[in-house]
Amino acid sequence: SQQGCDPFAQTQRSKLQHRRARINQQINKEMRMRAGAENLFRATSNHKVKETVALELSYVNSNLQLLKEELEELNSSVDVYQNDSESISVPMIPLGLKETKELDLLVPLKDLISEHYGEEGVLFEKEIKEFMELRQAMRTPSRNEAGLELLMEYYNQLYFLDSRFFPPTKSLGVFFHWYDSLTGVPSHQRALAFEKGSVLFNIGALHTQIGARQDRTSLPGVNQAIDAFQKAAGAFNYLKENFSNAPSLDMSAASLNMLVRLMVAQVQECVFEKMTLLCAQHDFLARLQLAQEAARVEDVYSLVHQTMTQAHVKDYVPFSWTTMVHVKSEHFKALSHYFAAIALCDCPAASDAELPEHEKAFIQFHVTMPEGPSLCVLLQDPEERRKLGKAHLKKAIMKHEEAMRIHGLCKILRKMDILQEVLSFAHKRSLSKYSEIDHEEDFFETGDAPDIHPKTHQKPEIKSPNFSQVKVTDLFHRLGPLSVFSAKNKWYPARRVHLMRGENGFGFTLRGDSPVLIAGVIPGGCAAAAGLKEGDYIISVNGKDCKWSKHAEVVQLLKSTGEEGVEIGVITLQGSEGPKAVDKKAAAMSSAGVLKSNKENSRKSLMNSKSASTLLVWSKKSKRSKKSTYGVPFTAVGDNEAMY
Repeated sequence: SQQGCDPFAQTQRSKLQHRRARINQQINKEMRMRAGAENLFRATSNHKVKETVALELSYVNSNLQLLKEELEELNSSVDVYQNDSESISVPMIPLGLKETKELDLLVPLKDLISEHYGEEGVLFEKEIKEFMELRQAMRTPSRNEAGLELLMEYYNQLYFLDSRFFPPTKSLGVFFHWYDSLTGVPSHQRALAFEKGSVLFNIGALHTQIGARQDRTSLPGVNQAIDAFQKAAGAFNYLKENFSNAPSLDMSAASLNMLVRLMVAQVQECVFEKMTLLCAQHDFLARLQLAQEAARVEDVYSLVHQTMTQAHVKDYVPFSWTTMVHVKSEHFKALSHYFAAIALCDCPAASDAELPEHEKAFIQFHVTMPEGPSLCVLLQDPEERRKLGKAHLKKAIMKHEEAMRIHGLCKILRKMDILQEVLSFAHKRSLSKYSEIDHEEDFFETGDAPDIHPKTHQKPEIKSPNFSQVKVTDLFHRLGPLSVFSAKNKWYPARRVHLMRGENGFGFTLRGDSPVLIAGVIPGGCAAAAGLKEGDYIISVNGKDCKWSKHAEVVQLLKSTGEEGVEIGVITLQGSEGPKAVDKKAAAMSSAGVLKSNKENSRKSLMNSKSASTLLVWSKKSKRSKKSTYGVPFTAVGDNEAMY
């Protein structure tokens, strides 16, 4: 079996997938019933009928609610991905992978190879099957580096598939089917871009699962989680910037934007955890730093919560996710006030030597300056420190209670006892600190502590996928160099030409490598007589395939011909006939710098516009095959040109 593939995952996930799809069908059915009942309710004036319909409507609505909750639970089966470590860390949100249907490319590709390339399709069955096996394997990647490499390998292989088999003018006639990762709703499209985009989504999703599995109570674990969530953010961001009009909701700009923000927030939370592992226990500045890190986490989760409650995203994101994000923003706000209190109450008051540094940190610590005495008095007077600390704790306790209240509103999160544990532990810790510093004789009204200014010592990075880290070789290499033998080029059927060598050689000039080009034909020479034309490519010499041959190899084969002459196989690209065309092509290729022009993108989108929502082919620069020196303007290989 393929490395990085985990077949057991298929059965686990496809069970989830089938249940998701089934619930969605039921939801759609109930929605239709509701629409029908509502129409009847509006249309009828009969009191009795109205009552019956109203009863039916309430029944349908409660049914819908139950179905949506069931779907929620499936989407929140976070436990499938969390780690098994004893110590508690707050759960993270991982994404499920998009599922896809099997795809049989054997017949369409064999047909295209014989029609377009003029080769026997049967001879390429091995390569087609190898491609299909790779696709099959990438449906169930293992949750580790090997699984990521498998997805990358398939993604890179799609570049070659696109160049070889997706002509701009006609469709291959196969549909790519993918299911939405959150709702299980199926979508299909002919555009290969949909396949690429879905694989890219899964690269992001797999990173989220790897991130959620790390044991974040250790430094290596928390660093790996940071890396994984940053790469997930990068994959979703890349998808958002390079694809448009995806047919499924999970790949819409609004939801990708939400996912990028969610991943950035999860990175920020991991950075906070990292700081708690690194910070010295009773150091005033370290505690202030933790309070500011927590405020920063609260900030980013508030932004995610806003994004999740927007019109296009609200009905689609699982309620448990929205709640969890909301809970976290309140929880981290509470923690920021708690650590502020700890800095003031548990760390010794500033000595004269420390005062300037402590003052500098404290000036930038609050959003607005706290009321009361001047900074130096505050920092050196334990009683003033206790007062402000108490105000911070009061605010922390309010926020802990709010976090627990919101947590209680979501049935699914209530079952997640880990989160429950974390929240109540933090709440109790603040309460016991409060009672410890609360004096019976306190007659002052505890003031309102200002919020803490958010600040982080490690800004999250959005790490774009590095596709070049996984090297792949073109499975269909045997078709010849991509610079000529691609889906977008057309050529006339190969000709076999018999050539005798005259007194002045064959009478042509050759240029370039793989494939070698006939750059000039001397009028009245042997080549001209045999019907060779300028712009022909040599694809065989005496039956030996020369598509990939270097200049020198072809020359060697030609030179070793004796009296009997030589048989040369050539092809002519359509639209490149005649001497002018070769120069034009050279100029075009050098000036275009081998960028895929936007024409090509619009052509491809025209081809797919049969389906209502077209996924545009991306505007990526094409990675030209390194094996051809064709991108070089012809003058640059002039020294390679010679008369034969």
